[in-house]
Amino acid sequence: MEKLNARLLNWASILDPQTKEQALTTSTMPFIYPHLALMPDAHLGLGATVGSVIPTLGAIMPAAVGVDIGCGMIAVATQLARADLEGKDLAELRQQIERAIPLSAGARNRKLRDSAAARVSALEEAATPEQRARFDGLMRHWRLQLGSLGSGNHFIEVSVDESDTVWFFLHSGSRGIGNRIAQHHIAVARREMERYWITLPDKDLAYLVEGTPEFDAYIADLLWAQTYALANREEMMDRVIDQFERWFASGTGDDAVVQQRTRINCHHNFTQRERHWGKEVWVSRKGAISATDGEWGLVPGSMGTASYVVTGRGHAPALHSSPHGAGRVYSRSAARRAFTQEDLRASMAGIEYRDTDAFIDEIPAAYKDIDQVMVDAADLVEVRHTLRQLVNVKGD
Repeated sequence: MEKLNARLLNWASILDPQTKEQALTTSTMPFIYPHLALMPDAHLGLGATVGSVIPTLGAIMPAAVGVDIGCGMIAVATQLARADLEGKDLAELRQQIERAIPLSAGARNRKLRDSAAARVSALEEAATPEQRARFDGLMRHWRLQLGSLGSGNHFIEVSVDESDTVWFFLHSGSRGIGNRIAQHHIAVARREMERYWITLPDKDLAYLVEGTPEFDAYIADLLWAQTYALANREEMMDRVIDQFERWFASGTGDDAVVQQRTRINCHHNFTQRERHWGKEVWVSRKGAISATDGEWGLVPGSMGTASYVVTGRGHAPALHSSPHGAGRVYSRSAARRAFTQEDLRASMAGIEYRDTDAFIDEIPAAYKDIDQVMVDAADLVEVRHTLRQLVNVKGD
């Protein structure tokens, strides 16, 4: 750990100057308490650094949570072993998953399945009439996006761990409605800064003050979007398991019932109330997971690399937090200039995936070395399982 100033602690051994400067700027906000924690996967973000843990007293910066509210991971460990998949067509499994779950930005279901309808109903009940009207105004198709993946670094994987146990692993968030909610409240925060003539070092550090109607509205919408994200991942995981069972039994009559021996669902873009250094604070984790002592968590690598199932060590200086993944070192545009589809093919050797140049900017070389990230995180989490991909599903 490196102390960059009195209010900024850093666990990243790989930290570029721009990211460091951005984190230093955020740490100057007067309501940071006790300090900002920079995770090993830290990289440049909008306003606040991705891979940062930002505890605040009496205020919240909506951009510090990010626009994919509740983005995170879900994983299921099964009773199956890699040997059980020998001789089976993994390409067909990938294609079945791709048909069952809408992929890519803006994608949605044509109609709600029964399981999704039940989850949507619960979300509607959890919202006030005022919230439902606001959400419908922000995005009228939000119900149909429940159970959809998105694009970018979101993925679905079938993997095996160090003992060859088969796992299902996926990454997604609150989809379009979470983005619209975030953008709405970021705009509100900026207007509040203008209203009170508050000058900021970065406009994306605009904040809402606790005790105001604007703050209360944001917290209510944020918590709802985080619930949506959890439900979205649960819905997709249920579909992955259903498609796997259909594929596994197809043409063989083999037992197709998946036993879920472990199921973990955790956010890495979220805010919640916690107690640190003797005070109740709002902790915004932008690209970080909660890692209290013994708490299960998920740290994905990049496309084609290892991912990790971990338990937290409850490390107090890091605010009981851990990295959420590898962290980019190339922007998407820079990665497209630097790498080719042939480079991606070489990186994905032995993994069943959709071979397209749409994924060049997700090549592992565009990210930090996940193994180095986990070395940096040794005081924060204990690695319980290391997962290697067999099948990778992504949206354009």
